[in-house]
Amino acid sequence: MVKILVIGGGWSGCGAALAAAKAGAEVTLLERTDQLLGTGLVGGIMRNNGRYTAAEEAIALGGGEFFQATDKVARHCNIDFPGHRHASLYDVAKIEPLVRALLLERGIDIQFENRATGVCLEGDSLQGVRTKTGRQFEADVFVETTGTAGSQGNCSKYGQGCVMCVLRCPSYGPRVSIAAQAGIEEMMGGSSLGTLGAMSGSCKLLKESLSLEIQEKLARTGVAVVPLPPHLKKKDLAKKACQQYALGEYAENIILLDTGHAKMMTAFFPLDQLRSIPGFERARYEDPYAGGKGNSIRYMAISPRDNHLKVKGLKNLFCGGEKAGPFVGHTEALVTGSLAGHNAVRLACGKDLLELPRSLAIGDAIAYVREQLQTTAGLRQKYTFSGSVYFERMQKLGLYTTDKEKIAARVAAAGLAGIYNRRIV
Repeated sequence: MVKILVIGGGWSGCGAALAAAKAGAEVTLLERTDQLLGTGLVGGIMRNNGRYTAAEEAIALGGGEFFQATDKVARHCNIDFPGHRHASLYDVAKIEPLVRALLLERGIDIQFENRATGVCLEGDSLQGVRTKTGRQFEADVFVETTGTAGSQGNCSKYGQGCVMCVLRCPSYGPRVSIAAQAGIEEMMGGSSLGTLGAMSGSCKLLKESLSLEIQEKLARTGVAVVPLPPHLKKKDLAKKACQQYALGEYAENIILLDTGHAKMMTAFFPLDQLRSIPGFERARYEDPYAGGKGNSIRYMAISPRDNHLKVKGLKNLFCGGEKAGPFVGHTEALVTGSLAGHNAVRLACGKDLLELPRSLAIGDAIAYVREQLQTTAGLRQKYTFSGSVYFERMQKLGLYTTDKEKIAARVAAAGLAGIYNRRIV
């Protein structure tokens, strides 16, 4: 039996684990905390702009289970908010148990509270991964989806200190890069200001701490736009990881989305200033708890990789999510994780690795971001199907569409319809 070990249980790791299991492998998923999904526990935005295209490509490729799961627990569908169209907002309180059940149904062995801290290496081949508890997990091929955020030291050095975010480093220990432990020199992303790292792009407020008028609008429409007084307009949007929201409307307004929390589309906002705005007099942060001070810092450990998502310098390690580049978003994590997990099984079976063609938005994004990582300017950008430089590229290349039949035909024309549903082992 082919054994695949996935390290990191965020959206990308879940995508990798499911893809590997569907290809016929025996899969173990290591997660350092007691829950799956990582930032997906407080995220919630799907299908906005080009993410719709990418989600439908993934479904046509045979990797649509998690997109369909988020659709199932969506609080709002097909909504517009500034700069974004036809978005879906999944309920962050319902998604993790659903994802966990999907993985367990596939026979995936989920090992919670097992933080990977070291590796067993023979030459340029990984043999196993050690955890903080002293256990060693061996496999034929490994997929790293540990993300690029944390540890507390990074948040203190490059941000405004540990802000007690959903990553919960003080409780479960900080992320450790498996690639770095194996001697791979990784890259650090940055901002257009020249600073290293980028702050997570949104905060979550307790909806019940807001005025009834705002709560009712969120429940009815999924979106609330509240104009800011002139002296509170934001001037620091370049610090955000989510550059697709670095638009004028986000500097001049508080934009809230209903994901179960009231998702506030700004990296942080001083609490005393926030409470001076009508409707926010009793506002309370849910994530990060110190959202009045700052947010978590990301893009500190990006692995060099090829278009198969195989890490350069190691024979049997793949990567997905932010480890594969300064990608932003759940959709981006899922589609890279799925390819990494699928290719991990192909490698273990001695099969040719799959490179998604650039006729698909997913394939073009993976290839384009790899090219951009070779330049300093490229490392300072963020890439997402939903906005900023990559969505502009999607539109220019004619890759963006919401026509499901057209998307399915595009995948079929590449000879890849249902590829992730085919057993390899």
